[in-house]
Amino acid sequence: MRTMNLGRTKAQVPVIAVGCMRLNGLEEREAERFINGAMELGLNFFDHADIYGKGACEELFAKAVHMDSRKREKMILQSKCGIRPGVAFDFSKKYILESVDGILKRLDTEYLDVLVLHRPDALMEPEEVAEAFDSLEQSGKVRHFGVSNQKPMQIQLLQKYVKQPVAVDQLQFGICHAGMITQGIHVNMEDDAAADRDGSVLDFCRLNDITIQAWSPFQYGYFDGVFFGSEKYPKLNKVIDETAENYGVSATTIAAAWILRHPAGIQIVSGTMNAGRLEEIAQAADIRLTREEWYRIYMAAGNILP
Repeated sequence: MRTMNLGRTKAQVPVIAVGCMRLNGLEEREAERFINGAMELGLNFFDHADIYGKGACEELFAKAVHMDSRKREKMILQSKCGIRPGVAFDFSKKYILESVDGILKRLDTEYLDVLVLHRPDALMEPEEVAEAFDSLEQSGKVRHFGVSNQKPMQIQLLQKYVKQPVAVDQLQFGICHAGMITQGIHVNMEDDAAADRDGSVLDFCRLNDITIQAWSPFQYGYFDGVFFGSEKYPKLNKVIDETAENYGVSATTIAAAWILRHPAGIQIVSGTMNAGRLEEIAQAADIRLTREEWYRIYMAAGNILP
């Protein structure tokens, strides 16, 4: 499996992360087979969050892998905190520290490779976040830190106080959710595609060596559904299918390869719990689409060029 640097850290990670949001939909034996299969593919980066299954996904993961120090060393574990059920968001020092302790207990591990703040907290006090990160780093509970769904100014505000580099920004991105690319193509144009809704976060992350982690890479809209086979995207599916046939792979592989082709070095966060589909996504690491293929797929999704 092809690897990449995670942000400005020295950590080498696979270009595809295994998202575990739906893990609790599997029985323990099924989860064990799925995780072992991912590891055999070289996909040893697992993305969690404390709210996934209200913690059940992390608990099931630990049971399924029969966690011990030997197995833990072969894995890269990332989890997220900050979404507080019954409130909204909470980036207070107390809540972050309590959340991490809960995550570590559920995952049956002494440390996280990456902790991500889950969506922005409007009441964030960056000084408190800095204290929390320092405590977690000094205690050895967390090695690297990141954010999700944050724009450049939010990251810069946080980074003013936090000494640890922000390693990742987890953002929704894919062929049918490519606004961060589209607005860069339509600079100085008077059309909707030129609207900058994220503060040029793609360029910001590239300039600051922050890895973008693409979540829901095959969805259109906000969890409206996958574009594969959708009546809303007949042209896109036709072009993807033709490209897939040329490479002798599946449409899923091509859709993932489209993301990996971008020079920003984006890491895909897969969401499937299907071993066969995960293998198809993994095959994308070995494919480099041509410039012509990439733009053809981009425009087939309804994206226009100025």
